[in-house]
Amino acid sequence: MAWQTRRLGRIGDDSRDYANGLRTLSFVMGLFLVLMGSDKTAWLSDSGPLLDELFRWRDLTSGISLWYVETVAIPGAPLFSRLVPIAEMLAGAALIAGFRIRLAAMLALAMILNFHFASGLIFTAGYLTNGYGPPVIGSLLALAISGRRLPHCLTP
Repeated sequence: MAWQTRRLGRIGDDSRDYANGLRTLSFVMGLFLVLMGSDKTAWLSDSGPLLDELFRWRDLTSGISLWYVETVAIPGAPLFSRLVPIAEMLAGAALIAGFRIRLAAMLALAMILNFHFASGLIFTAGYLTNGYGPPVIGSLLALAISGRRLPHCLTP
């Protein structure tokens, strides 16, 4: 007589459950990015709000983040003020639609890490409890690693 074991709490096929979970995460992170980008639409016509933020970061940060803000971010503000809202909304729309999820997640991850690096936040202990830190980074990293062949996507 063969013994059969039953896993408690099993809903269905594990791989399908994981894929559905990642697809849900993709949709939620996409919505987050679209909303974050839409909050920055004023930057498209005026780089002043971004410059104000960068000058505030310059006053609060030090070391390599200070160098980055002074030599890359502030001089590049006119470009970044247009690029960031568009990139956030496009990456978010791609994640919602399921279009090239891994690529969209990698680009969004790079953009968000860039903000965290420039602000100096990533080098503080408080970063670990920041809602825009590990939860967002972890979610995008999971999608960048495993966001392939998910259900209900425009691209496989």
